[in-house]
Amino acid sequence: MNEASTAAAQGARPNQRPELAALDDATLRGALTRMHLIRKFEEAAEASYMRGLIHGTMHLSIGQEASAVGTTLPLQPHDYILSTHRGHGHCIARGAEPKLMFAEFFGKETGYCKGRGGSMHIADVEGGNLGANGIVGGGLPIAVGVGMSIKAQKNGRVCMVFFGDGASNEGAFHEALNMASIWKLPVVFVCENNKYGMSMDISRAMAVANVADRASAYAMPGHCLDGNDLAGVAATARVAVERARSGGGPSLIECKTYRLRGHSKSDRNLYRSKEEIEDWRAQDPIRRLEAELQAHDRFGAAELMALEEDAQREIDAAVEFARACPDPDPKDLTRDVYAL
Repeated sequence: MNEASTAAAQGARPNQRPELAALDDATLRGALTRMHLIRKFEEAAEASYMRGLIHGTMHLSIGQEASAVGTTLPLQPHDYILSTHRGHGHCIARGAEPKLMFAEFFGKETGYCKGRGGSMHIADVEGGNLGANGIVGGGLPIAVGVGMSIKAQKNGRVCMVFFGDGASNEGAFHEALNMASIWKLPVVFVCENNKYGMSMDISRAMAVANVADRASAYAMPGHCLDGNDLAGVAATARVAVERARSGGGPSLIECKTYRLRGHSKSDRNLYRSKEEIEDWRAQDPIRRLEAELQAHDRFGAAELMALEEDAQREIDAAVEFARACPDPDPKDLTRDVYAL
């Protein structure tokens, strides 16, 4: 079916761009719901932290929702992801339950990692999420190992690994891309370029203009795109995932996006201007998608509001669930701790 036929079949206006026309209403409804869940999860996590309900620190991805949801849309249930210290969005985009994530945040026994992992180490192996990593670029070599396993087992799966712009200057980045390309591994490398590695502007830390420019050194496609455009991200990810699954090898996707909060909760945000933050706030991926959907009569304002309200109710219920969950028993302190 060509693009015009797809648009007509969906009852949408024919002048919508191909990337949007390729997504049916059910897919868009699910994608927008997950974007709302990510945003509201992190807002609730931030509020819980301020109230002293969560200890330690956390790294919020508010403003990056289209990147997490768009890249994972083409993945199948049996595929894998590897996440980062800024990984709440990846977890929810992959289908994690917010209530179990909050239980993990609150250090509860019912959390995904029984309260031992916290914000930076949530994993849901059964759901295809092989875990987050607090080491910058730490997931990249793991993805190569997963890709080798997939290829050896010939099971047709794909591994998608997320990392930030700062990680692209780590040796692990170059080693991972080189090995994945040599062996044509089914790995999709996704760089969420939010402009800053902690407080360092990427323009001061990298000799080339785009992280994706480095793909040519490893004989793989490099895609540089607007990371706040859900439909565009999904279209590019679909090409990369299909290439990986068909045996064509890895791809590098660079989603240019922005974190509206600081690097972590201890970040005083003194290295960027309020004007810069407000400029990016005007490019909010959720509101952009809603505006485009309404412009093409795909969804009405009432339905869009209902989706957001439903997400808020789910997050509110998730927080209450987590607060009521039992704490771990101290006698189980060494459970799941192994030594060689």
